[in-house]
Amino acid sequence: MRLSALFLRLGVFVLAAVISVLAARATVAVVEETSVVSVRETLIDRGYDWTSVLGDGLQVILEGEAPTEATRFRAISAAGSIVDASRVIDNMKVAESGNIAAPDFVIEILRNDSGVSLIGLIPAETDREQLAARITSIANGQPVTDLLESADYPVPDTWNDALNYALRALSMLPRSKISVAAKRVSVNAISDSAAEKARLETALSRNTPQGVRLAVQITAPRPVISPFTTRFAKDADGISFDACAADSPEAEAAIMAAATAAGFSGKGPCVQALGVPSRTWSQAVVQSINAVEGLGGGTVTLSDTDITLIALEGTDQGTFDRVVGELENALPDVFALDAKLPFAPEAGQAGPPQFVATRSPEGAVQLRGRVPDDLVNLTAENYAMAKFGRANVTMGTRVVDGLPTGWSVRVLAGIEALASLSNGSVTVEPEKVTIKGNTGVPSAQADITRLLIDKLGQTAEFDLDVTYVKQLDPIAGLPTPEECVAQIGVVTQDRKILFDPGSASITSDTQAVVDDIAEILKKCPDLRIQIAGYTDSQGGGEMNQALSQKRATAVLDALRVRRVPVNAFEAVGFGEADPIASNDTEDGREANRRIEFSLIVPEPTPEEQTALEELEAAAQEAASE
Repeated sequence: MRLSALFLRLGVFVLAAVISVLAARATVAVVEETSVVSVRETLIDRGYDWTSVLGDGLQVILEGEAPTEATRFRAISAAGSIVDASRVIDNMKVAESGNIAAPDFVIEILRNDSGVSLIGLIPAETDREQLAARITSIANGQPVTDLLESADYPVPDTWNDALNYALRALSMLPRSKISVAAKRVSVNAISDSAAEKARLETALSRNTPQGVRLAVQITAPRPVISPFTTRFAKDADGISFDACAADSPEAEAAIMAAATAAGFSGKGPCVQALGVPSRTWSQAVVQSINAVEGLGGGTVTLSDTDITLIALEGTDQGTFDRVVGELENALPDVFALDAKLPFAPEAGQAGPPQFVATRSPEGAVQLRGRVPDDLVNLTAENYAMAKFGRANVTMGTRVVDGLPTGWSVRVLAGIEALASLSNGSVTVEPEKVTIKGNTGVPSAQADITRLLIDKLGQTAEFDLDVTYVKQLDPIAGLPTPEECVAQIGVVTQDRKILFDPGSASITSDTQAVVDDIAEILKKCPDLRIQIAGYTDSQGGGEMNQALSQKRATAVLDALRVRRVPVNAFEAVGFGEADPIASNDTEDGREANRRIEFSLIVPEPTPEEQTALEELEAAAQEAASE
């Protein structure tokens, strides 16, 4: 009986053990299957369908070929978000780099007063030392933060051209952000003034790399104008809008709308600037221009909060009183109006005294007319010499008595106004100052207006006929690269750069030729120039090539000494190649010993070459038809 009970208990224990083992295996199988299915679904949902998911008990095994190391890591992380990361076994491989598409090489460059920072991805073939040296030179002592990474992939065709252009732009822009890619360069920068903005835009438009899209945006701070000035005049000769200042685009639009309604046409002279005396400035300008139109003509000048309205001679008194009364009541409180109705001079009065200053296109200045005393005469002479140069001033003035009060101030103001013209004249009379001429400064007319109001007062009457001539603008009138090379050709047509026999030393007699070439190149910034050296056929070929290289380098060094920016220049020696005359005569050999200047033109990209060939084929087909 005791033995039977013992066996019974052992049987129950064994049965329980078997059942437990089977239950455990079933549970593991269920967990395994659930884990594998959940991980597989997650990986497929996230785009990692190249993976294979296997189960081994509680472990989840990932297999497959990941396109990149980063993708492999993200797949492991995705699996770890479903099951415990310790259960994920990584048996994946990473595809060979040769089968992976090259990444986009991009550099983001930021330059400000704190230094220069670079971040991005560059080709492994990039000369990091040379790049660092260029950036350090551009930073000019400021710190450089280099966070660039490299990847060993083929260098895109246009990468080096885009990078060189970006670095040239960086050297000109102390406050800028530049983004560089193989086929795109984006430049965002801040300039100090509108003139500087125009100069930089002109410089950046030169030598743009072929096959690279450019996006250049340069902003300039609004100028500060003091006094804030607008002057509008209408008479029988037409309308003159000599100066216009606005504090916002909306204000400019409102002012121009009023001027257009009064008969003005063409491009307005309005400048958006800082220094507006009141938020109601544009309202006061519009009302003042409307008043001139209501009078049938006249001149209105606003200088800060002071407004001077001068009607035309012969204006009806009743109309004058009505228009001025309406304006006085409508103007904002901060503005003060001074309105005048001039009367025609009586018949038989003698002509007014005059002072006339003229400036020729060559720069010669002549002062003639009346001055009140010797001190004013000497002051006018010295002031003109300071403005135009002692050798350019000729005096033809007379000292007379009885000139109007303030004549000296009007004379000096006229000389200062003349300095804003490239050529022209200033005529000073007791009641009016007349200024005519040409200028290369777009804002010259507005500048002269503010000058005369500041020196002579708001009630001063003056007529301006100032024409902007693009060719006289030192920025807009810059020659093109082709014109610069053509000018060098003119300089060297009858004069050559000569060297001492058998050496690379430029002779003293031809230093003047190098001086003239340097002056031309200083007016042509951002050129890519090749300086080519050639010899005659006498001597060995290797010796001639080496000598021509030394001579080309000597010319490059001579231009550098003369402060010509030669960073983008190349000095190349061609030896006795490409003769332009026969080497059988002394004259021919002399002609072949030469230095030539030419533009470096980037090679077209394959896409551009294909497009060019298609255009040529189409042209030939059209010609044959």
